[in-house]
Amino acid sequence: MLVVGGGQAGLSTAAHLTQLGIDTLIVDREPRVGDNWRNRYHALVLHNQTHVNHLPYMPFPPNWPTYLPKDKIAGWFEAYVASMELNYWTATEFAAGRYDEESGRWSVALRRADGEEREMHPRHVVMATGASGIPSVPDIPTLRRNFAGTILHSSQYRDGDAWNGKNALVIGTGNSGHDVAQDLHASDATVTLVQRSPTMVVNVEPSAQLQYALYDEGLSLEDCDLITTSIPLAVAKRSHIQLTRQARNLDKPLLDGLARKGFRLDFGDDETGWQFKYLTRGGGYYFNVGCSDLIVAGEIGLIQFSDIDAFVADGVRMRDGQVLAADLIVLATGYKSQEHLVRKLFGDEIAARVGAIWGFGEGEELRNMFTRTAQRGLWFIAGSFAQCRIYSRYLSLQIKACEAGLLER
Repeated sequence: MLVVGGGQAGLSTAAHLTQLGIDTLIVDREPRVGDNWRNRYHALVLHNQTHVNHLPYMPFPPNWPTYLPKDKIAGWFEAYVASMELNYWTATEFAAGRYDEESGRWSVALRRADGEEREMHPRHVVMATGASGIPSVPDIPTLRRNFAGTILHSSQYRDGDAWNGKNALVIGTGNSGHDVAQDLHASDATVTLVQRSPTMVVNVEPSAQLQYALYDEGLSLEDCDLITTSIPLAVAKRSHIQLTRQARNLDKPLLDGLARKGFRLDFGDDETGWQFKYLTRGGGYYFNVGCSDLIVAGEIGLIQFSDIDAFVADGVRMRDGQVLAADLIVLATGYKSQEHLVRKLFGDEIAARVGAIWGFGEGEELRNMFTRTAQRGLWFIAGSFAQCRIYSRYLSLQIKACEAGLLER
């Protein structure tokens, strides 16, 4: 049994599989357990509260902060792997996989950091690489051709120390774009956010926590998880419409201030809010932890991408002729869908057989997530800590049932 990816999805799945007596190996390309969080930008913290985010079997200590910083998560991952006795290969990249229908096994090529290649033949491969994995870098011809400064995707950004006193443009107004802009501002850079499309903004407290109210009502974590998964999609949408309406009322002063600055707001399809934005497209929202207030106060600038004429050597030229200086441009433009990664690792035939991943399908479930796919022996898990904790159990039980002959592999 091979699990690809050592984040919360991979650890949760491997923990359940190990407890079910299934020999499981996690592989991750990073050199140290937890690096998939540790090496992200300095200011990153979880935007939902700690008591919602426990991993299976080992809850976080009760004295931990309300919102977990990335380095604390990374350290916990190391402790979790050791305590749960999980088999974990660091610095190991999943290079390619081919399925043999006759034997019912995969031929998997693994590449170690020293160049050594290993071949394994598991019956099951779980892709736990996240809802998205390959950075999405838009093709902006004048940017690459003309701009003389530094260009980074948000996945490459670490902190703002090197940009003290410099000018920065951050393209993208989701969580990463706002967090990077706020971090640069804290390092005394002059920052302008560039908005490409309407974005939902919700204050991290209390508005973004409304949907987790169940977890504050004194029930056990297991009971809360069970209730959460029992709600049909249609009912969940109705409840999120109501939660979005409540959040808009709570956040009205902030939202009005953003609108006055020209920030384009939206609230999701049918105003179902940020949760359904995440479940359908993986982004398009920002949990405000201060950056929106800086925009309203005029301390972080805002322009619309549609108002840009071209990028030039020292920044960007607007359609009105004004030039905004920039030493750094950060592309907070998200990630490609998992289908791209499947095509890269397994080829066009398997990618076509599996089809779309994430977003809701005809069965009103997330497509190809946490369940058997059209490709035998290939499984997918991704999402928040809570999603991974909850659905790793169901995924692992299905794999156990396949191994026991109770489900067709």
